[in-house]
Amino acid sequence: MKKKNPHARALGKLGGKARTKKLSPERRSEIARKAGLARSQKLSANERKRIAALGGKASAGKPKTKRKETL
Repeated sequence: MKKKNPHARALGKLGGKARTKKLSPERRSEIARKAGLARSQKLSANERKRIAALGGKASAGKPKTKRKETL
C-alpha cells in the first residue's frame, strides 16, 4: 500500500474544516442527505433491512465477518 503524503493530509483536513465553517447548516444537511442516499443505494436489500431493524444505528458498510443474519 502506498503511504500518503502527511503534508497533503494535513492540508486536506484544514480544507474540510474551512468548508464546514463556510456552509450553512441547511446546505450541510443537504450534502449529508445526498451522501446517505448514495450509500444506501449501494447496499443490498438485506443490508438495508438489517440497518432499518437496528434503527439506523448500524454502520452502512458490509459486515466484516460472514455470518448468518437474523431479522
